[in-house]
Parts: sequence; C-alpha cells; structure tokens
Amino acid sequence: MSSSSWKVIGASGFVGSSILARLRAEGIDADPIEAPRLATHTTNVQQLVKEARNLESIIDNLADSFAGAEVIVNASGLAAPSQQDAAPLIGANALLPAVIAIAAQRTGVKRLIHMSSAAVQGNTKTLDASPRTDPFSEYSFSKALGEEALLYLRAFIQETAAAGVAPGSEQSQFPAAPAAAPVQVSAHHALELCIIRATSVMGRGRRTTEAFAKIASSPLASVASGDRKSPITSNYALAEFTVMIGQFQGELPPIVLQPWEGATTSSVLMDAGRRFPLRLPAALCKVAVSTGYAVSRACGDRFQAPVRRVELMWFGQDQDDSWTRANSLVPTSRVSEVLRDAHTALGKKQDKKYSK
Repeated sequence: MSSSSWKVIGASGFVGSSILARLRAEGIDADPIEAPRLATHTTNVQQLVKEARNLESIIDNLADSFAGAEVIVNASGLAAPSQQDAAPLIGANALLPAVIAIAAQRTGVKRLIHMSSAAVQGNTKTLDASPRTDPFSEYSFSKALGEEALLYLRAFIQETAAAGVAPGSEQSQFPAAPAAAPVQVSAHHALELCIIRATSVMGRGRRTTEAFAKIASSPLASVASGDRKSPITSNYALAEFTVMIGQFQGELPPIVLQPWEGATTSSVLMDAGRRFPLRLPAALCKVAVSTGYAVSRACGDRFQAPVRRVELMWFGQDQDDSWTRANSLVPTSRVSEVLRDAHTALGKKQDKKYSK
C-alpha cells in the first residue's frame, strides 16, 4: 500500500502526536486533522450509527479533509478512565469513530485504523483480539461501544459492497461525500477498517506515567508473589506498530492487539521506581482486590478504575498477540527507557538497596 497519503485525526494528543512523529520520521507524508467534539447519551449501537449518519455537516467536513487519503488513523478520543460523565465519553469514543468511518467510506478511503483500548476487556485473564468485551467503567464502556459501532459498520459496508451498492456509490442510498464536491466511489468499494487495542501506554508528559513513577518510587510499590506479564508499553512502540499496521500488505483482521513489549509486573516498577518492589502474598492481594471491587460496587462503581490499577500493578495481565507475532509485526521495545525517563523526571534518587 502506498505510504504517501496518511491523515491522523487527533494528532495533537498524546497518542496521535506520537504516531504523526513516527510517520514523519519514516519519511511518510501525513497531515493532522482536528477532531470535532461530540457528546451523546445514546448507548444502543444501531441508534448510535443512525445518529452518526445524521451528522451530515460533520461528515462533509471530515470528508473534505480526507481528500486523496489512503490511510486514516483515528487517534482522537477522550482518555479519562476516572470520568463519570458518560455523554462526552460516548461522544468522543463511540459516536465520533462511527462518523469518521462513514465519512471515510463515502470518500473512498482504503484503510481506517482506529485506536481503541484493551481496557474494553476489563480484568479478563488474557487480553486478545476477539470482539468479546467486559467494560468496568464509563470510559471502558465508551471505548467498547465505539468498537461495537465500528464492527457493525464494517459488516454493513462489506455486505453492501459485495452486493454492488457500497455507501458512497451511485447505487447506494448513502451519497458520496463531501456534498459540495462528491468523489467517485466504486459500487464494490469497502473501507478496510481495523481496530488497534492499545494496552497501558506510557510516555513523557502523560499524567498516568508520572503517577505510576511516583507510586513505583514509593514504599507502595508492590507485586503479588510470582512475576507476571505486564500490559504496560511505550508510546514509541504503539506508534511504530500503528505504522506497521497501516503499511501491512495483506488483509487485516477487524481487531488487533498491541503486542507485548516484554515488561513484567516487577520490571516496570523497578524501571519506574529504581527500587525493588515489595512482594506480597498472592492470596492476600486477591482478597484485597475483591474487597476493593465490592466496596466500589456499593458506592456506585466510583472506585472501579483505581482498584483496577492496583490489580494490574499486582497481577499484570497476559496477552494473546499471536496474530501480530505470526506476521512479524512486533515493534522495538522501549518501555524500559520510557519508565526510567519518567523516574528521572521526578528528580528522585534510586533506592540505596537498588543496584541495577
């Protein structure tokens, strides 16, 4: 696939800026696109898609920005794991992705990459690329709803394209875009839509990274006995992986999981805290996590996100990234570098007992 026509929506954000920087570092022509702000309380996927189709002015504006593009990366969204207000979360993480997919199909774009989050699968034992989700917060629910909407649109686009009435074509009831200067879309054109489930992404300037480094540098740094895989990764690896997916020559699956970067529950704390974490009995940690979730449920799920963060610190999470590894789509690991930089930025010295 040609690498000359990329557009990055949300390029001013943490993930989007990393992707844009990676594209330009590789000599790939890419343009940033500002993401419109949307809000909705709609939680039914069919109604959400219907609402998206009715936003013709926004579809037109996006379609005008998509002119000549082959690959669109949607790195926009609202990354607010602790937020309780659903409307802006659903608007940014579910409604807007649906609008982007509609505009991309009706403009004849070849490939759309949507940045989602592994948080949609909650505390499942093993993260994977299946459509199964188990959200645990307003944020993870909004991301899961966004995935569901895109998978719904992907199936619809493929079905209509196979029948020769693809959206945007003359044979379809859904017109080409933008309305002022509609492009020509083949009756069999189907946008290739791929969702990337990013894991716990860390990087310079991100508040979650600073907060993690503070915990890792404190006596609170602890793990459940027995070292386990950690889903913590770097923004550099995610950006490199996104470019790999955009340039992939074969057919992409509907969902891909960001590959494991080699981090463990102990290694991430040692890198970010420059100290050995306390090792706690796994049984005790399980009881503490279960109690935390019970208290959160009694309080209207208001503590789900912080309890989940502690659970990840103690137990990590396994990852089934077999498709990416089978296709040699594994980026360079830089998670250790990012976490060590985060510790240095705090201005704290490493623990005297720590010699690595």
